[in-house]
Amino acid sequence: MGDHTTTRNLQLHHNPVFDVSLIVQGGSKYIDDDGRPKRTGTVWTSSAHIITAVIGSGVLSLAWAVAQLGWIAGPVVMVMFSFITYYTSTLLAACYRDPVTGKRNYTYSDAVRSNLGELQVKFCGSVQNVVLTGVTIGYTIAAAISMVAIKRSNCYHKSGGKNPCHINNNPYMIAFGISEILLSQIPNFDKLSWLSIVAAVMSFTYSGIGLALGIAEVAANGKIKGNVTGITIGTVNPIEKMWRTFQALGDVAFAYSYSIILIEIQDTIKSPPSEYKTMKKATLFSLIVTSIFYILCGCMGYAAFGDLSPGNLLTDKGFHNPFWLIDIANAAIVIHLVGAYQVFAQPIFALVEKTAAEFFPNSQFITEDIRIPIPGFGAYNLNLFRLVWRTFYVIITTLISMILPFFNDVVGFLGALGYWPLTVYFPVEMYIAQKKVPKWSTRWICLQILSLSVLVIALAAAAGSVIGVVQDLKIYKPFKTSS
Repeated sequence: MGDHTTTRNLQLHHNPVFDVSLIVQGGSKYIDDDGRPKRTGTVWTSSAHIITAVIGSGVLSLAWAVAQLGWIAGPVVMVMFSFITYYTSTLLAACYRDPVTGKRNYTYSDAVRSNLGELQVKFCGSVQNVVLTGVTIGYTIAAAISMVAIKRSNCYHKSGGKNPCHINNNPYMIAFGISEILLSQIPNFDKLSWLSIVAAVMSFTYSGIGLALGIAEVAANGKIKGNVTGITIGTVNPIEKMWRTFQALGDVAFAYSYSIILIEIQDTIKSPPSEYKTMKKATLFSLIVTSIFYILCGCMGYAAFGDLSPGNLLTDKGFHNPFWLIDIANAAIVIHLVGAYQVFAQPIFALVEKTAAEFFPNSQFITEDIRIPIPGFGAYNLNLFRLVWRTFYVIITTLISMILPFFNDVVGFLGALGYWPLTVYFPVEMYIAQKKVPKWSTRWICLQILSLSVLVIALAAAAGSVIGVVQDLKIYKPFKTSS
């Protein structure tokens, strides 16, 4: 995972005797203690970033997850994941600065390097980049599904339900990819605050509509569907029930996965007060808000549909009326995912650009910006390497999305893959190293039990999701029109 910086800032980072004239604004009040431009982030901008990352498309699969787990285990699992995520996020936030020297760790990988060493960094980096890439693929799939849902609901409405409205997802994935190519040219993470705030508002919009429709459906049915143990044997066989339960754990884990970009978000926060204090507040606020939304959305969706709860509440055989409200919700999902894609893709972009600049410091193609004046907006610095690399990345993720468009399985697998190492294992190990927690002490044993328990859950969830993909592939033909 890379630094969210322009080439200019990368040069500052690697040169301890920095040239103040390189900072556009000039003057010490514009420079932080590390020679970089002054950070301006607050509790509210950090919360917006977190909410954008957390309340993603994962919320749409929670009714399905609760349907597999039942009325007791469903809410309990969501509360459990929120507690684990909050606790380990505070451990991770404490690793932003070295406790002795006060040196900043700009990225998750930097924090792992300073606390655990180079070997662990390689493991961490591999997991991060696979998960970040997977999330951008999952978001491309989800955005296309929502665009198709708008088209299909309007088609149904016009034909009075007579037209089967077969629509191909692929043109919509391509359209989403084109918008991401354009947005990916925003140079760095600091410039994305406005995008995160828009995306956070959108996530509340579609989560709120999903919740309201669930309440309305329960009222119309006159009863609460579902039961204590989840989907009934008969609707599925016992083996299927087991795999679905495991996959549901992955879906919930995915819904809470944001530790992967926590350090990057923390690196946008101004101080004083300390970045740790601000991040702790932002994390607590964000997770309380998202947990309330998650439990309400998951439970109301299950109450509305029972055993038939869809994999995607707003598109997949879920709500159909009022069609205009479903359209607004799906439009909000698309706008949110446009922003969230960038939040997750930026670390990959920055890593490759930083590495390229280190290997080829004299290459004009990689390091030189072309200044393009834009009337009314100042100037835009076009970097040719950034243009080519980011465009290539978006094209590849779009193609993979077109080949494997299984929203629910992909969400479950990504949750399983990323949650344990990035949200639990590394924060716990870094905390133990930083605080020098004695081996076999009560605290050490408790932390290891937490880590091991989540690993077991993650392995089960990954297995459930892989089984789901295998079953889907038996009946799916890539690049064909969906029903």
